[in-house]
Amino acid sequence: MTARISSLDLDELPGQERTAAETSRPAADTETTRPRRVLLAKPRGYCAGVDRAVVTVERALETYGAPVYVRKEIVHNRHVVQTLSERGAIFVDETDEVPEGALVVFSAHGVSPEVHRQAAERNLRTIDATCPLVTKVHQEAKRFARDDYDILLIGHEGHEEVEGTAGEAPEHIQLVDGPEDVDKVSVRDPSKVIWLSQTTLSVDETMERVEQLRNRFPLLQDPPSDDICYATQNRQVAVKAMAPECDLVLVVGSRNSSNSKRLVEVALQAGARAAHLIDYASEVDPDWLTDVGTIGITSGASVPDVLVMDLLSWLAERGWGEVEEITTANEKIAFALPKELRRRREDRTGTVR
Repeated sequence: MTARISSLDLDELPGQERTAAETSRPAADTETTRPRRVLLAKPRGYCAGVDRAVVTVERALETYGAPVYVRKEIVHNRHVVQTLSERGAIFVDETDEVPEGALVVFSAHGVSPEVHRQAAERNLRTIDATCPLVTKVHQEAKRFARDDYDILLIGHEGHEEVEGTAGEAPEHIQLVDGPEDVDKVSVRDPSKVIWLSQTTLSVDETMERVEQLRNRFPLLQDPPSDDICYATQNRQVAVKAMAPECDLVLVVGSRNSSNSKRLVEVALQAGARAAHLIDYASEVDPDWLTDVGTIGITSGASVPDVLVMDLLSWLAERGWGEVEEITTANEKIAFALPKELRRRREDRTGTVR
């Protein structure tokens, strides 16, 4: 399904004076005579879990005042972290960097029980902004550990989400990152083995690893529900839909964002001639635009849409003013804020005492 961007949307872009329908194609330059257009993926950008996490920090700053400490980056995006820092958030790597008794927010990627224990030892006030879909994986890990399963966790070593999930049952969980890890897996009972995964992996990458594991363990069980988050899947599907038509795909996202990096890989695998990951429009290398007609634009699940709008403006100034939105899904999911902030808000409105 495709939908052309409304005139209102394009009118709001800096430097744009006409709608897509009214914008004539630029004169051909010396490099190419190919028509220039932009395909804009939908859905893109913020998912419900990221929106919840960012609003959690914003609401904590409004409610309790600065500083509010945040363990790790609240989400993996440079712009978001910088903006919250300017408002009074202080990002730390570990809880021992937080003054005793202070307020600390746990990031959307989740934390292990050990981190909760360390926070309690320092009498820290905590607000847990873990994405509910990550929490679901944590609950699955605890459940299957109680049932004495060997759990094969597909994910990237060192990623905060993987560390948090593995920390729920370290004696039962083995990390499977690359294909070389498949041969290293050792289980006690081949009939009691299940796989879980980091939520931000690509579907294709995860299923490739699952099949490799199933070749070794034919009785390998699937989790009761799909662990790849809906937003990760939806953004990859949208990229796959537009990539075959694209000479270049630009993914807005930070380099430590797993789901953003996967979008670059998905674009290339789906047929895009070239694909690059950028944080800001200023990072686009003009050489990338040589002999390019169609440019695909998307953004990772932790990226505010203002950065995409900036990129569209940058491209419009260089002749790519015709924008067509490629819609493959409409997301309507929303998550409630953490209970600590809900209680405080209810108290202040007088509805709950």
